[in-house]
Amino acid sequence: MSKQSKRIEALLYHAKPTPGKIKVVPTKKYASQRDLSLAYSPGVAEPCLEIEKDVNNVYKYTAKGNLVAVISNGTAVLGLGNIGPEASKPVMEGKGLLFKIFADIDVFDIEVNTENVDDFIETVKNIAPTFGGINLEDIKAPEAFEIERRLKEELDIPVMHDDQHGTAIISAAALLNALELAEKSIEDVKIVVSGAGAAAISCTRLYKAFGAKSENIVMLDSKGVIRKDRDNLTSQKAEFATDRKINTLDEAMNNADVFIGLSMADIVTPEMLKSMSANPIVFAMANPNPEINYDLAIDTREDIIMATGRSDHPNQVNNVLGFPFIFRGALDVRATKINEEMKMAAVKALSRLAKEPVPEQVNLAYNETRLTFGRDYIIPKPFDPRLIAEVPPAVAKAAMESGVAQEPIEDWDRYKNILLERLGSDNKLVRQLLGRARTNPKRVVFAEADQLDVLKAAQIVYEEGVAEPILLGRKDVIENLMSEIEFDADVEIIDPKSDEETERKNQYAKVYWEKRHRQGVTFYSAKKKMRERNFYAAMMVNVGDADALITGYSRSYPSVVKPMLELIGMAEGVNRIATTNVMVTQRGPMFLSDTAINIDPDAKDLARIARMTSRVARMFGIDPVTAMISYSNFGSSENPRARKVQDAVAFLHKAYPDMVVDGELQTDFALNAKMLQDIFPFSKLAGRKVNTLIFPNLDAANITYKLLKELNKSESIGPIMMGMAKPVHILQLDASVDEIVNMAAIAVIDAQEREKREQKKN
Repeated sequence: MSKQSKRIEALLYHAKPTPGKIKVVPTKKYASQRDLSLAYSPGVAEPCLEIEKDVNNVYKYTAKGNLVAVISNGTAVLGLGNIGPEASKPVMEGKGLLFKIFADIDVFDIEVNTENVDDFIETVKNIAPTFGGINLEDIKAPEAFEIERRLKEELDIPVMHDDQHGTAIISAAALLNALELAEKSIEDVKIVVSGAGAAAISCTRLYKAFGAKSENIVMLDSKGVIRKDRDNLTSQKAEFATDRKINTLDEAMNNADVFIGLSMADIVTPEMLKSMSANPIVFAMANPNPEINYDLAIDTREDIIMATGRSDHPNQVNNVLGFPFIFRGALDVRATKINEEMKMAAVKALSRLAKEPVPEQVNLAYNETRLTFGRDYIIPKPFDPRLIAEVPPAVAKAAMESGVAQEPIEDWDRYKNILLERLGSDNKLVRQLLGRARTNPKRVVFAEADQLDVLKAAQIVYEEGVAEPILLGRKDVIENLMSEIEFDADVEIIDPKSDEETERKNQYAKVYWEKRHRQGVTFYSAKKKMRERNFYAAMMVNVGDADALITGYSRSYPSVVKPMLELIGMAEGVNRIATTNVMVTQRGPMFLSDTAINIDPDAKDLARIARMTSRVARMFGIDPVTAMISYSNFGSSENPRARKVQDAVAFLHKAYPDMVVDGELQTDFALNAKMLQDIFPFSKLAGRKVNTLIFPNLDAANITYKLLKELNKSESIGPIMMGMAKPVHILQLDASVDEIVNMAAIAVIDAQEREKREQKKN
């Protein structure tokens, strides 16, 4: 994608369908006049009076306790510099988005139109009663130091400048683990810090808090080594001035143990790396390009332990590992500040988490066989679901122990469960899906690439590295559309009807004919079928010219399923295909089956569908907890429609006793854990969170998933084909671009999984 095209895409993302990235939504009922009279006048007077009696009641009756202000004056925005408060707003909204999706914290972004320190501080102090915490963002140094210091002193709510402390906390956790692997002590190592801005100063202060010695630290700014004999040093730089006779980065790196880069790209050379001590630790965190290219560094020193700020290399130092969870812990105990003890507790929690066994969900997200603590894994991954259950409790405990918590937590197990429930409202599934596909992209045929939305989706998966698209359709139409959307990649375009494809069509026809000639297929009819894009696409996958295919955008589902079954067929041991849809809901991902194929499955079919759906759930790294849905509960009806569900459950219990499945159950009992526990405590699902629903017929499944999609605006991934011999996935008619992208990622992951199974066989 050209720079202009990326620019347009970014602008459209922020402008459509509604400007901005965050909004305010009601948390109480408001449908009736009674509701409104409670929400506002006259009912609202009662909480107002209670807060007047005791100001702490503001946490009881308002959203203050879960509300953080992200505040900037726009003087140091990303790499853009001093661009002003209005121009900083998209970044502040983005920060608010991260707070919400990673820790379920609500945010108002505040852009302050002043560069005067006193005015800025006064503004924040005046609006502070609204908030439970203050996150300062993108304020230039040295003013940022003074602003944070004074606000921490003068306010009684948590204040943190993430640009300073976020990188410090994450990199400190990584450093402690890297030192352990290198068998070095933080008290003894020589550290070089390239950069002297807010982040570098805060990082170095935190390293010192963990034992690094001032005499072992050399810091450099744009003018060179910060030495005590330099004039006009700020107080922050003077704090790290050295009296060693070192003038250049080259000299500083000689025999150094640790390099911390928060400066600019490509300033570290291979020769500098070679001059470092054994097992050098290099954190090259300049973005987007590090102080030394990752591959170059790895090639230069086999013994290096390296981290960057990039997601495409191991050991990403990413602030999102820190600030959402630190504020979560601080808010949950109503801390009056975020102090050093709390930051150090976050460091230790992150460091500790990297040494624990990694959940399969995380391995799958990063396409790893097994992530284990070592040189390429010294810090947890951002998609690790354990972060919210580990970091906030550590921060909260530190707040309590250091005397700044106003609402201590007593039941830590209950608190962790509450945190995990918060995670349910944050869907990371799609991000994990795309990330996993990127690790090993496959060749995916887009059988209707002359449709604009299909081509847009192909462009996205290509540019995002999700798949290698093969475009089928009229070549002139595809090329014109590609020009329109600035899709200028060198990808394969095939028109099955064109003369230039005659040789390959004949090859495919021969393979197809040899397989089906005893079912009435002539060679002539086989050649004719190969002119049809779905037959052609299926044969590409069959013979290995492609790894997977996506189709169905412009044609009815049954008309597309038929050629797929005819050419691809069912997997070995499978006598019934089915589909499942993954619904991205507020309670987390839900698998709904069968949403597209089996009109009225019998008991055995339902059992097979449940088994196949369980395998798909595990492909996503999710342990399936399956409810077999009906209009009745546990034998309350003898109608054959309920009976078949009972029989399916009985079969599964007998044949697969370890499978977590039960029913028949009404949907509300399946989804309401308390109701289920109270009324049916004997159920295998009691005390568990159901994430998989198997419906008794196509009507129920299809209607339910489309209701969820339209009424609740739940994102749908699917229908995912189950039971096919090859990675074939069929879109719903007129699927959106995002839905097509997600299905392409599913197709890639399906191909990845099949490849792994084949490798195991061999």
